[in-house]
Amino acid sequence: MKNTPFDLTGKVAIVTGSSRGIGRSSAELLAKLGAKVVVSSRKADACKEVADGIIAAGGDATVIPCNIARKAEVEALISGTIKHYGKIDILVCNAAVNPYYGPLLDITDEAFDKIMGSNVKSNIWLSALAIPGMVERGNGSVIIISSIGGLRGSTVIGAYGISKAADFALCRSLAGEWGPKGVRVNCIAPGLVKTDFARALWEDEANLKRRTATTPLRRIGEPDEIAGAVAYLASDASSFMTGQTIVIDGGVTTAAV
Repeated sequence: MKNTPFDLTGKVAIVTGSSRGIGRSSAELLAKLGAKVVVSSRKADACKEVADGIIAAGGDATVIPCNIARKAEVEALISGTIKHYGKIDILVCNAAVNPYYGPLLDITDEAFDKIMGSNVKSNIWLSALAIPGMVERGNGSVIIISSIGGLRGSTVIGAYGISKAADFALCRSLAGEWGPKGVRVNCIAPGLVKTDFARALWEDEANLKRRTATTPLRRIGEPDEIAGAVAYLASDASSFMTGQTIVIDGGVTTAAV
């Protein structure tokens, strides 16, 4: 892929929540394009499996476990990456939680705070620690994995949707603040994707049937289909794009009801 705008040779990328699903696919693709990748999630063993696979395929990867809800661990992730690779060029904020499934007004304070802390505040922490180094080099890309849940109402994952809508606003504000310094910040909003995280939605046969019936492509997505957009936003192919959200949902949010 050398000599193309997608070439990531010499770049260093952190991908949170990259032991499985969209995060794993993204880490693997960034590595294939030449990036040195930090694989990170709560469980070191799961991360090691991904990193080992990247290395076996000829890529460069290391593991730094991190629970994004804990500021000290977020700080250790950033400092550990800089210590190991010397810099951070690409930050993919993919890790998220959704501990509650049900009516919004029945959610406990604890569950709501956990969702907002992990899905929004952690992205602020990560950005605050990673962006200054990008500014020093005059170049960098922050990619926040949001969700179409932030665009639509839901009777069962309302709080999650609130957190993902907040990520859109976070992206726009950071893009305005840091664009003059050469740092781009964008969001990706996937629809229903076949990941462990969304298992409750796609394993429900009735729900899956309803969903695919109203999706123009008549199916749900695969993690690799989101990773391509991550690679685009991480690379010079998207050098004039910031503050935007790419919706990748099979057309579901555009379909006539």
